[in-house]
Amino acid sequence: MRIDTLITDARIASMVPGDTPYGVIEDGAIAISGNTISWVGERRDAPTAFENAHSLEGRWVTPALIDCHTHLVFAGDRSDEYERRLAGESYAEIAKSGGGIAKTVEATRQANSAQLAAAALRRLEALAEEGVGTVEIKSGYGLTIDSELTMLKAARGAGIASGMRVSPTLLAAHSIPREYQGRSGAYIDEVCIPLVRQAAQEGLADAVDAYCEGIAFSPEETRRLFIAAKAAGLPVKLHADQLSDTGGARLVAEFGGLSADHVEYTSEEGLQAMANAGTVAVILPGAFYSISETQKPPVARMRELGIPMAVSTDSNPGSSPMVSLLTAANMACTLFGFTVEEAVAGMTREAARALGLQDKLGTIETGKIADLAVWDIERPAELVQWIGRRPLHGRILEGEWV
Repeated sequence: MRIDTLITDARIASMVPGDTPYGVIEDGAIAISGNTISWVGERRDAPTAFENAHSLEGRWVTPALIDCHTHLVFAGDRSDEYERRLAGESYAEIAKSGGGIAKTVEATRQANSAQLAAAALRRLEALAEEGVGTVEIKSGYGLTIDSELTMLKAARGAGIASGMRVSPTLLAAHSIPREYQGRSGAYIDEVCIPLVRQAAQEGLADAVDAYCEGIAFSPEETRRLFIAAKAAGLPVKLHADQLSDTGGARLVAEFGGLSADHVEYTSEEGLQAMANAGTVAVILPGAFYSISETQKPPVARMRELGIPMAVSTDSNPGSSPMVSLLTAANMACTLFGFTVEEAVAGMTREAARALGLQDKLGTIETGKIADLAVWDIERPAELVQWIGRRPLHGRILEGEWV
C-alpha cells in the first residue's frame, strides 16, 4: 500500500481500549494513505517507504474531537431568558410563558438557509479551534416541513464551508409549535412523520431525534415517530429523562437507539435497557449548569453497567449557550465525577459511537479515517483541566492538515 504521509515523533493517545491508559504509544508514528490510517505503532517499527514525513516533535496527538449533540443552526437571541432564570424563573416556566424553544422557532422561521448556515459557521469555527473535526447538528427550531428541511440544508452547507464533518439530525419533535398547541399528536402525524420520510428520501438527515418530556412529547407520541424513522431506514436517538423520568431511555433502547441524551432522571430500568441495547449515554453538563439543575446523571451506575458515556456541548441559544467542548469535558469531571480518561473518550471514541461512526472515527487505529488533533500539552489531562485554554497545534482531517 502506498503511504502518502508518515507522521513521526508523536505521543499518541489512540483511545483504543486496553491495558494502557488512553491507549498511549509514547514514541509513535502514524502512516496515512489517502484519507485513511494505514498503520500506527511505535516509531522504531514504522514503514520505511512513504511519500512525505512530518515530525510532530514530541507533541501529543489524539483523534480529532467529536461534538455529538448540538443545536448550532438557529436564529435570534435568548439572553433575556438568562436574566429571567437568574431572577428565579425555571426553564419550564419560561417555556410555558412563550419563551424557550418557541422564541427561537419564531426567529428561525424568518431566516433563510444561507443566513442560518452563516451563523452556524461562526459557531463551528469556535469548536474547530478546540480540535473538533466532527459535529452533529440538529434541526428542531423550524417545526414546519419547509423550515425543518431548510435547517438540515443549512447544517450541510455550514459543514461544507467549515471543512468539518457535519452529521445532521432531524429533531422535528423538539417542541409543540403554537399552531398545534393542544394537538401534539396531530403535529407528530401531520408534520413530523412526513418530514422523516422526506428527509430520508432526500438524504438530508443521518438520524431522527425527539424531546420526550412533560413539556414536549409523550412516550406514545415518540414511539410513533420512532416507528416511522425505522421504516425510513434512519437510526434514532432521544432527549431522554432530562427534567423527569418519562421512560425515555428505556424507549430509545427498545428501538436500538444510538443514544439517550441528558439522562439525569433515568431509572434503573432505563439504565438496564441501555446497557442491554448498547445505547450510548450522552452527558450534557452545559445544560445541567445553565438551568441550575440539581439531579445529576447516574454516572457511577452507568460505569458499573458498562454503558458507554459520551460528552457534548448541547450548544444551543437557551439551555446550553456554550461552544467549548473542552469546557464540557471539564464540567463532566468536576460536576459529575468522570475520570479524565472517560472525558477524553467521551469526546472521541464514545462520541463516535453515539453517532454510529465508531467504525470510521474516534480512535487512532488502522482502517479509521485520518482525523487527528495535535496538541501542545504535557499530558492528556491538560485538555480537561484548563478552562478557556486552547492548546491545539493543528488538525488533520481526512488525511490533510487544515
